[in-house]
Amino acid sequence: MPGWNLTGTASSGHTDGDALSVSQAVEMAAGALDALPQLTVLGEVTGFRGPNARSGHCYFQIKDDSCAVDCIIWRGSYAKRTFDLRDGMQVNLTGNFNLYKATGRMSFVARSFSLAGEGLLRQQVAALAEKLRREGLMDDARKRRIPVFCTRVAVVTSLSGAVIDDVKRTLRRRNPLVELICVGSKVQGEGAPAELIEGLARAAAIEPAPDCILLVRGGGSFEDLMTFNDEGLARAVAACPVPVVTGIGHEPDTSICDMVSDRRCSTPTAAAESVAPAMSDLIDVLDARERRLGVSMSALVRGVAGDVDGQRSRLERAMAARLERLVLALDAAARRPCLESPTGMLERREADLMQTADRLASAITRSQERFAVGLAGAAPRLVATTSELTAHRHALDLAASRLAHEGRAVTAARAADLAAAAASLDALSPLKVLARGYSITYGPAGVVTHAGDVAPGDEIRIGLVDGDVFAQVGSVERHEGADAPTR
Repeated sequence: MPGWNLTGTASSGHTDGDALSVSQAVEMAAGALDALPQLTVLGEVTGFRGPNARSGHCYFQIKDDSCAVDCIIWRGSYAKRTFDLRDGMQVNLTGNFNLYKATGRMSFVARSFSLAGEGLLRQQVAALAEKLRREGLMDDARKRRIPVFCTRVAVVTSLSGAVIDDVKRTLRRRNPLVELICVGSKVQGEGAPAELIEGLARAAAIEPAPDCILLVRGGGSFEDLMTFNDEGLARAVAACPVPVVTGIGHEPDTSICDMVSDRRCSTPTAAAESVAPAMSDLIDVLDARERRLGVSMSALVRGVAGDVDGQRSRLERAMAARLERLVLALDAAARRPCLESPTGMLERREADLMQTADRLASAITRSQERFAVGLAGAAPRLVATTSELTAHRHALDLAASRLAHEGRAVTAARAADLAAAAASLDALSPLKVLARGYSITYGPAGVVTHAGDVAPGDEIRIGLVDGDVFAQVGSVERHEGADAPTR
């Protein structure tokens, strides 16, 4: 029997009598697998187990429509992952085939892996969801409260599908009082996110504003629902001024618009039911509230009635005590003398005034007598005191005489010197000269001492002993032989 290698061609290395042992065959198969280059395999993950609690390795199978192969990812390779593997994921695995010699079992050892197809889309959606979560768009504190009973509701969806009919039918069945406003838009395909953003803006701009906006769509594949994973649409839902209720796809489907909306419902029908309580439920709620209100009002009235009775008792006691105090005060005021006998006060004041006048007259008389006695005793003392002034007056006269004599002796010599100086000064005074008939002439340059000090036409002033004479020079004549003045 000829041997066969792994390529399916006959092998000439062995004859019918050269049979291989199991170890040799497995070793040959392992060598052939090791010779294969690194491969990238596309398939679906199934039977995923890992990471192993002890070793940290992951074990699973990767399959397609007709085949499956065991796969292993060592702990170091799985630690570098950007996402966790799970059953159903379409992935690209890059690695080599390996044969475990002890059992002869072949496995594909993946050194790296990445999402493929829908898996890549899911990874992108997860990254966007994490980004919006970090920005706070998914925080419950940001989400607004939806009214329990909405009277005016706007719905943004496709007007050609069955979803809008389900919403209308649900609202008519549960509560026909709810007013529904339909805003049409594409819900999948190219340009759908932009139309939905515009539809939300148109719904929010309706006057009067709706209580909430329903953003709904029927079921579909993950790719069909990718419209509602658009970042721009998600931000428009979060920024919408009117609360947004989403009902997108079916129960398992969750989009980013569901995460950022104010309320997420599993289906469009559930979204419509959440904003329109059934009439029977409303009637039951109103009846229950009516009963609770009646009980509360009864208890409140009983409590207020007890408080009123207590307040009335306290008011009666307070008024009785107040009236009693006023009666006592009035009786005390009525017993006052000024009210019992008004003239009595005047009579007592008149008697007091007369007594005071008597005491004043007696006091004045006693004071005059004391002053008279004191004056009579002061006269002799004054006379005795003035008798001592005679000696002092004589001494003062002698001192004044000596002072006058000494003063005249001291000032005589000074008076003589002063008289001589005054005579000399009087003799030298220009006024004395003027008194003898002389005068002083003043020209433009001051006192005129020479004929050359003035010129014809100059204004001059002539000073006399008793006044001044003003004149104008007619002509100037100089004596012969007189020297010209130096100016």
